[in-house]
Amino acid sequence: MQTSKLQTFTGLTCRGLPASRTQSSAPQTSGRLEAFRVDAAAITNRERTQRRRLSIRHKVEGRPERPRLAVYRSNNHIYAQVIDDSEGNTLAAASTLTPEIRQKLNGGGGANQSAAELVGAKIAELCLAKSIDKVCFDRGGHLYHGRIKALADAARQGGLAF
Repeated sequence: MQTSKLQTFTGLTCRGLPASRTQSSAPQTSGRLEAFRVDAAAITNRERTQRRRLSIRHKVEGRPERPRLAVYRSNNHIYAQVIDDSEGNTLAAASTLTPEIRQKLNGGGGANQSAAELVGAKIAELCLAKSIDKVCFDRGGHLYHGRIKALADAARQGGLAF
């Protein structure tokens, strides 16, 4: 994980007020305003997503009887793969880069809900061909909304249970 950037907060404080009115334990001065600076870690959206992703991965584990359906969403494409974590094997995979799905998109982008629905239907078809009907859904740290939800709904309509 990348290190956090530091944001600087600056302000003024009055050091001459009685100790009961300030939270500073610094020695009392003659009531003048002094500048202070505090460095605080700024958490980026990418780091928040990584935290959620790791939290989900601790709870969701793919087993041979119920593998994990992992979804990765980039700005331009969406990827789905069914993984057996006990052996570390990918059992089925589909994305908007798959030739069959690219043809159906007709040069359109892979970063929309209709493309996610095509990927969800394709992954369900591949899973049923390998007699996999139950999976654990791993949304990859993203909210269950938009493209992630469209892929999950299409996979359910295709016959997967989760």
